[in-house]
Amino acid sequence: MSVSKSSLAALTLGALGVVYGDIGTSVLYAVKEVFNSGHVEFTPDNVYGVLSIFVWTLTIIVSLKYVTLVLRADNHGEGGLVAMLALASQAVKERPRLRSWMLLVGIFGTCLFYGDGVITPAISVLSAVEGLEVMSPAFKKAVIPLTLIILFGLFAVQKHGTAGIGKFFGPVMVLWFLSIATLGVSHIVTHPEILLAISPHHAILFMWHYPGISFIILGAVVLCVTGGEALYADMGHFGKKPIRIAWFSIAMPSLILNYFGQGALLLAEPEAVKNPFFNLAPDWALLPLVGLATIATVIASQALISGAFSVTKQVIQLGYLPRLQIQHTSETDTGQIYIPLVNWGLFVAIVFAVALFKTSSNLAAAYGIAVTLDMLITTVLTFFVVRYGWGYPWLLCVGATGFFFVIDLAFFSSNLLKLTDGGWFPLLIGGAVFVLMTTWKRGRELLNESITNHALDLRMFLDSVLGNPIARVDGTAVFMSAQPGTVPNALLHNLKHNKVMHQHNLFVTVRSHEVPWIEEAHRLEAEPLGNGCWKLVVNYGFKDDPDLPGALSKLVDKGVCLDPMTTSYFLSRDIVTPTIGTGMAFWREKLFSQMHHNASSAAEFLKLPNNAVVELGSKIEI
Repeated sequence: MSVSKSSLAALTLGALGVVYGDIGTSVLYAVKEVFNSGHVEFTPDNVYGVLSIFVWTLTIIVSLKYVTLVLRADNHGEGGLVAMLALASQAVKERPRLRSWMLLVGIFGTCLFYGDGVITPAISVLSAVEGLEVMSPAFKKAVIPLTLIILFGLFAVQKHGTAGIGKFFGPVMVLWFLSIATLGVSHIVTHPEILLAISPHHAILFMWHYPGISFIILGAVVLCVTGGEALYADMGHFGKKPIRIAWFSIAMPSLILNYFGQGALLLAEPEAVKNPFFNLAPDWALLPLVGLATIATVIASQALISGAFSVTKQVIQLGYLPRLQIQHTSETDTGQIYIPLVNWGLFVAIVFAVALFKTSSNLAAAYGIAVTLDMLITTVLTFFVVRYGWGYPWLLCVGATGFFFVIDLAFFSSNLLKLTDGGWFPLLIGGAVFVLMTTWKRGRELLNESITNHALDLRMFLDSVLGNPIARVDGTAVFMSAQPGTVPNALLHNLKHNKVMHQHNLFVTVRSHEVPWIEEAHRLEAEPLGNGCWKLVVNYGFKDDPDLPGALSKLVDKGVCLDPMTTSYFLSRDIVTPTIGTGMAFWREKLFSQMHHNASSAAEFLKLPNNAVVELGSKIEI
């Protein structure tokens, strides 16, 4: 029992450090953006109304939607939009047209994550460093350079992994939440009546009297729930219970107390509206608070960067991106990975965002549209999981998800008003990634069709070749094949040039499935073809860590020699030639051809020993 409690406490602490970094630092800018928008007249009643909207937005979207409903939709214990998409896709697999549309919508939602991944570190770190301006306007010129230096340092250390410093994330975020709660309480005691804003009637009255303004400010109010998706995305790391305990015991109370504290401050000092969060602190605590806020925003950014690496690996294994160079930064935790292209791609985009928007207030205009569209897509996918996956009554499913759909739609519609002010930026990034993903997916389908149409039947070919005398050499040859049961081009090249076959020949197809994990018992499907030849299918989930030599080791019991010194892996490094008038638009075929050319070798992705890999090229038209 004590071990269980200790483990639960550690997981809860870890959840505070990773899951709640983004939403925990939203106090830096959320209230400021609502009142600085110029739409809300500064009156005590309006302060109560806005704070009430904040409280009930947190309650409905985070506490009810994510913590109560969405966390139940786990995919073998895993969460996140990719896991939800796979779950929903399986639920409607008998409806192919609906499934294809759902996959497109879900993948687009995943692409929006990269847009959010650019805005979140930029606005978080920038808003923390802007606290220096509260100390002295003279620091204004140093804000952008200092922000970029901090962000560069953050991205530069990614290749070394975060296992060493990650253990401090939880304690630091506990200190952060306790600090913002203390700051809030210190001002609540001077205006305790501000606690009455917890009543929803203040929010209702505000929306009743100012319906147009209420709709407009939803674009700023949503800033208080950015990061809510992380509750679901990180479920596989921490589990449902620690995430729920961390939210209800520390994160949510601290956030509400701080928002109420900012409200109390604004009632007493309306001029503090320029930066109400940092104005909560006495002068002596301002510099330490800026330092702590900067560390908290770096932690929030780190969680998002790690999430970008994880999501990229998942969509690669689902077949929506080419293989990229993936480095493991931990010998014990396979989830600790580093993808250089994603890392520096994000950094360049963030530098561009900071240089383009310059202040956190300007970035706030770009923030929200991608987040709310992701929230909307999550709600839609949840409906299909609840209705078709779990089999709940149609009316109950519509009632449960329809309520959240209306709220998500209201927030998304409000954020569309910011489209020309910066909302286009994350949509542009998401759209560009979507074009890359769909081009790669369709290109791979066309490539496999071309290979299959020109491929020879494997069993018939082997009977023909082995029916005549042919030299056999010791050792094992592993031939990678896109389609099981067809002759891989690498085998044809080997026979043409070397005119020999190995004693054992393995024809391997790697398949990725729309589930997070594949049990070891179902990892390998083996079919003997005779004469030392085997047709093999190796199965992986989108969160598995591919290791082909490890998967093939099960054949040792069947008499197949897999000695590293006598085993060779033959890969086809195909050259794709675009053609006009078939498949995709010509520019997309050119794009696919370039992506295919630049893709990392399958040898690295499948953990093949470099000295045992033979790559043979062929030219294929699509």
